[in-house]
Amino acid sequence: MPVEPPSSAWLFPPADSADDHGVVGVGADLDPGTLLTAYRSGLFPMPVREDGAVAWWSPDPRGVLRPADVRVSRSLRRSQRRYEVRVDTAFDEVLEACADPERPRRWIDARMVAAYTELHRLGWAHSVEAWDDEGLAGGLYGVGLGGLFAGESMFHRRTDASKVALLGLVDLLGTSGPRLVDVQWTTPHLAGLGATELQRDVYLGMLPTLTSATGPDWAAAAN
Repeated sequence: MPVEPPSSAWLFPPADSADDHGVVGVGADLDPGTLLTAYRSGLFPMPVREDGAVAWWSPDPRGVLRPADVRVSRSLRRSQRRYEVRVDTAFDEVLEACADPERPRRWIDARMVAAYTELHRLGWAHSVEAWDDEGLAGGLYGVGLGGLFAGESMFHRRTDASKVALLGLVDLLGTSGPRLVDVQWTTPHLAGLGATELQRDVYLGMLPTLTSATGPDWAAAAN
């Protein structure tokens, strides 16, 4: 079972008070209790600029992926056979790859790496990885809260590896009970897999049911 950290010392503004860019506020810290409070409130952190202040976001609309709506092309099915999906076997390596300073629009700085490493140690942050004969080919990481998986970032080193990792996440979540992958913003890459958008008020209305649901057994999946 995940370890519940001390409560946050910060009080966030309501998620529906975000400005036109989706920003609710700037500041606070990245302690585990603060991060979990944010996710449970419909917020997620992202620095305004590299090594700058952390902004807390609640975009409208919100990009989401319902496990039951995932679309898998024939070519992606073929790619699935090339990879082995693993859970939480290389969290640090996945996080490091997602934080690669050579990546375009890099936003994961040292503070974010330290924060999610600690969340992983406490049992809240997880990685789903795609492996092949050459090693770690791609993966993703995020935060599991009951039936909600708050996706943070993904990467690939070989074709379709990040997509296969995402399919592995969807398989782990299953479709029994309330389940949702929060992808923050929908991209063409994610839309091709079935990601859609929800209005902010709809997303926020779903959160209590999602986060209180019994989620997947992450510890068992990692074995």
